Amino acid sequence: MLSRTFIIATTVKSHRRRRHAPNLSLTRLLSPTKRPISTGFNKILNNPQNAGHPPPPPLHRLRPNPFSRLAFTATFISAATAAAYVVFFDNHDEFNAQKPDKNRMHGDSFTMERSNESLRRILDTMRHTGVAVSVLWKSLSSVLSSANHEVRSGFEVRVAALLADIVAADDSRRSAIVGAGGGLVVDWLLDSVALNGGGDYGTQAESARALAYLIADSNVSEAVLRRPQAVPNLLRFIFSAHPRHKDQQQELDFADPLKGRSMLVAAIMDIVTSHDDKVDKVKLKPMLSRKAAMRDIEAALQVVEEGGMHWNEPPSRNQDDGNVRLNGSMELEKPHVKSVTRIKRMLFNKKGDNSPIVIPGLWDDLHCQHVAVPFAAWALANWATASDVNRSRIQELDHDGRAIMTALVAPERSVKWHGSLVARLLLEDRNLPSDEFVSDWGSCLLSTVSQASKSEDVPLTRVALSAFLLSLERCPGAQEAVMEKSLYLMRETAIRMKKHESVQEALAKGLESLCTGNMHLTFDESQKWSSILLHWVFSNTSSDATRSSAIKILSRVLEDYVPSSIPISQGWLAILLNDILKHRMQSLKGSAQPKDKVKTQIDQANVVSGTHAAKALASAVVNLTVNWLGTESLEDLLRIEPFFTPFKNMKKNVPKMNAVDSALATLKGIKTMSEICSDDTFCQTRIIDYGVVPLLRRMLLKDDYEKLAAVEAYKASTDIKSSDQPASDSSRVRVPPAAHIRRHAARFLTILSVHPKVKQLILNDKVWCDWLEDCANGKIPRCNDPKTRSYARATLLNILCNDDGKKNRCPHFTEMIYLIKPDLPHWKYPVEGRWKSSADMPSDKENQTNPFSEVHEGYLDEDTRMLDDTYSHSDPSFDVVFVHGLRGGPFKSWRLSECKSSSKSGLVEKIDEEAGKHGTFWPAEWLSADFPHARLFTLKYKTNLTQWSGSSLPLQEVSSMLLDKLITAGIGDRPVVFVTHSMGGLVVKQMLDQARTEHRDSIVDNTIGVVFYSCPHFGSKLADLPWRMGFVLRPAPTVRELRSGSPRLLKLNDFIRRMHKKGALDVLSFCETKVTPIVEGYGGWAFRLEIVPIESSYPGYGKLVVLESTDHVNSCKPITKSDPSYNETLQLLHKLRASIQEKSY
Repeated sequence: MLSRTFIIATTVKSHRRRRHAPNLSLTRLLSPTKRPISTGFNKILNNPQNAGHPPPPPLHRLRPNPFSRLAFTATFISAATAAAYVVFFDNHDEFNAQKPDKNRMHGDSFTMERSNESLRRILDTMRHTGVAVSVLWKSLSSVLSSANHEVRSGFEVRVAALLADIVAADDSRRSAIVGAGGGLVVDWLLDSVALNGGGDYGTQAESARALAYLIADSNVSEAVLRRPQAVPNLLRFIFSAHPRHKDQQQELDFADPLKGRSMLVAAIMDIVTSHDDKVDKVKLKPMLSRKAAMRDIEAALQVVEEGGMHWNEPPSRNQDDGNVRLNGSMELEKPHVKSVTRIKRMLFNKKGDNSPIVIPGLWDDLHCQHVAVPFAAWALANWATASDVNRSRIQELDHDGRAIMTALVAPERSVKWHGSLVARLLLEDRNLPSDEFVSDWGSCLLSTVSQASKSEDVPLTRVALSAFLLSLERCPGAQEAVMEKSLYLMRETAIRMKKHESVQEALAKGLESLCTGNMHLTFDESQKWSSILLHWVFSNTSSDATRSSAIKILSRVLEDYVPSSIPISQGWLAILLNDILKHRMQSLKGSAQPKDKVKTQIDQANVVSGTHAAKALASAVVNLTVNWLGTESLEDLLRIEPFFTPFKNMKKNVPKMNAVDSALATLKGIKTMSEICSDDTFCQTRIIDYGVVPLLRRMLLKDDYEKLAAVEAYKASTDIKSSDQPASDSSRVRVPPAAHIRRHAARFLTILSVHPKVKQLILNDKVWCDWLEDCANGKIPRCNDPKTRSYARATLLNILCNDDGKKNRCPHFTEMIYLIKPDLPHWKYPVEGRWKSSADMPSDKENQTNPFSEVHEGYLDEDTRMLDDTYSHSDPSFDVVFVHGLRGGPFKSWRLSECKSSSKSGLVEKIDEEAGKHGTFWPAEWLSADFPHARLFTLKYKTNLTQWSGSSLPLQEVSSMLLDKLITAGIGDRPVVFVTHSMGGLVVKQMLDQARTEHRDSIVDNTIGVVFYSCPHFGSKLADLPWRMGFVLRPAPTVRELRSGSPRLLKLNDFIRRMHKKGALDVLSFCETKVTPIVEGYGGWAFRLEIVPIESSYPGYGKLVVLESTDHVNSCKPITKSDPSYNETLQLLHKLRASIQEKSY
């Protein structure tokens, strides 16, 4: 075919004589490719003898003259010749190896052989003569300049068809064509499909076919699309190449405009739709230039905004179908196109197996606008992704945001996707200004999110949602618009897309941004969002970010709407409790045969009580919602478990649950949760992640149930006045147990305060830190309870500890260790100097590492900071630890007594008896003032007289647990004195013996004194009583261990005897002299018993003090300071302090 083309051109100009010139034009066109032509050919090109020949005219200078198109045609002949040369001569061996079929010698194979022979002769001549290709260029230009229209058109169509056949072959030929002439071949193809400066449909069709193969090849498509004006030319092609009815006389085998257009449109749409589902999965690789021309971006913006584009060149002559209306308001004129030249297509070669797949016909039914607009939006997204320069130019040209807005509301899905991506990229660029139209963008983006979620279009939902979040961040007006009109769209999307965590996380983040600052969810919206928020918190698929955002939003809702938000907080607590109960029951079922049956019984008892508490909480939520708010507001919440069952079973005339009942349900829930999770690290981590800390903060700092009770009282008084009924007795009004809720919330917070996440949460909340400090100091009226104050101080000490667990260690206080007088100076600032034993004190206190030294001063109150300079002088010299006995408590065992012999009895214990209710707590009121040289602690452990009162641990289990708590709290690092009552003395003995056995010698060596109040060193008559009465009383494990003559008790007493004999500790014992009432009957009758006789109260060493007219319970309860039970203990402490001072000098 090449030889035929060459003959035609030379025949027209009557040039029979061939001129030989070096092929410089060919070398220029192939210069970007890396494929070598041949060694001999390179030598001819580089021959110095050919240096005198003039170079070919520059291509860009040929464009203005009337024959520039013909000159370009000559250039493409050289490009095609070079491509054919590369294909045939680089694969010469392969060509010779392929034998033609004998049956097709007179067909295409014959034509190909003749073409190859002619081409080979031409190249051989060029190698031998060394004549420059510029001579060929001038010759072809002069020939075509005088040729008629038919010759030029036929020549262009043949060149385009030749290029289409070449690029259809394989990827190496496509790479050669794209690189030929530095991209000039591709530029000509782009100009041809756009009909720039005229042209015909035949050339356009073949050029479109060639470009279809190039664009469909991922290896070269980027180079094609990055050519100057590639996007505008392709847009021109889309608008100019309308589907036309094929001429009935048109042959089937010549250049068909419909097929060429169909192939190129299919390739374009394949690129447009190939990456619109991969946002956030893979980074979108831009295929267009990093520095796009302003005119290219302007053309794309024009197509997106107006649905069409203006032609830069006016038509040369009119045609019947020259005017095209694209959008109903804008008329566009197509350029002049010439008639289709009917020629037969000649195959250059058979297509290879690796040719790009282009399926024509897929998009033929689309109007040009529905192809051009998606392609323009794709181009804008690629430019915006490529560089900030392109984003700045897009922002400059679309200064009013109308084009992006049009893309966001377009009906085509790909246009919305790419428009959302452009919006996201522009909003992400902080260097670009945030204009007022961003608010409109946000509304459109949210609408797109909602529509995409209806069809579960996750990619479009995600990209639009990400842009929506940026609009909220960049524009306050967008936040206001969403809060006023469009918040329901977010809620509906969250319900539809529950299975897609990425969407849930983005929605949670967006809602969190809307609920910050001065904006608040309305009451109605907060109720409707509650079920979604709780789902985000407790769903196993929720990410940490989603859960964190939901917790913050719920906390804000509880803050804004009290007491109406109590059902939400109770529902939150109920789901938390059900979750940990499920975990605990699974662990109990999955565990092997338990080694400690008593511990297992306690865990099972906690699960049973927790199940009852969870049901009570769920019923309280349902009852309070139905009677207080109405089912419409929290209908979605009531339809999830654990609320659906009680809601379904609720009768119509159910009694109204008041504030007291609701508060009691909350109290039981928080108590049970703290019992279950007190020693379970996994449980603690789980509930912390699920937001228990904000709930505890709410219970501590706010008075929700008091407000609910006040509202109820107001409504009741209003109803009485309206019905003229007599007023009820105010003495019968029930008060919510708010103090109990606050105490148990503080206790649970102390348990969790050693966790790093909880530390960070509290330290970042200055309001909470200040509240804890004021509560510990007794400055808050609602925190007068000594337990609550102790919890507050212990929490502060735990969160202010900066130890690393290795070199630097500071104490961690748990809920079992109470700090007496937490407002004293030595609790407000941590201790710097400590000694490990009573006989070994540090010689250089300045070198002691203080784990609290890095605590920020902003978290300490003014009084605490003032103690910094004088603290070393007020550092207590040792610790005093109080340990109660059977049926005792950390505070009630050490209160003052009005009568030493009038103790009340009862086998049923009163749980959570308020501290201070029956008298003064003498360690805090008397001892702290009379002996300010020690830190005072009191311990708590669970004891029961019988199993009817509940399960309790044996003596060894209790001692082991307390030993771990004391060492963790740093008790035993300095001299310590234990003051014990009844079984508490045996607990201390067992604890010291175990510490010595386990080589935890610090606490044993630092124990310098023990005070025993009615301690059964050799057993108790109370423990002997149940064995005589059979199994009626069912004694607890701790009571069974107190039987007279127990070998274990004798062993423990010998251990303490040896310590006392060595002079390691002093012992002071007190003995009761009155019987104690055990069971009381009617008419003043009571069963009385001497629980610890004198022979068991005295261990056989140390000092013994006999308390006259004193029973077992009151032996540790002095009446006045002159009472021996107080005075003797105080004297012992002064003696021990003097001994320590003597050792220190």
